[in-house]
Amino acid sequence: MKNNALTLFAIAPLALLAACGEEPAPAPVETPVVAEPEAPEIPPPDATFFTQKFAEICPNAEPVNTAACRRRGMGSPEVLCEFGLGDDEYLRHESILVQGETEWEIADPETTCAAGA
Repeated sequence: MKNNALTLFAIAPLALLAACGEEPAPAPVETPVVAEPEAPEIPPPDATFFTQKFAEICPNAEPVNTAACRRRGMGSPEVLCEFGLGDDEYLRHESILVQGETEWEIADPETTCAAGA
């Protein structure tokens, strides 16, 4: 009786494995292709661009003395530019730039110009 039980335990897994091989393989499922996000065609803004844009939008304000621009976060469509006006070498003011059709634009020109008034 003991040998029969051992034989049964030894043969049962082999029988299960043999039965598994008889099933047809599932049909391959098409994996949807994820489109790459469009790379911005407009180069990222820098201090020179912001200085020129500020002078264009705010002609009555003091000129930008220093500026630093960077993305607000990974993959963010907005750029934060901190800047100093006139003789001020510190970045006391800030403005948000958004991507327009052909170039970066100041998101809130009234507030940005009010900083230089």
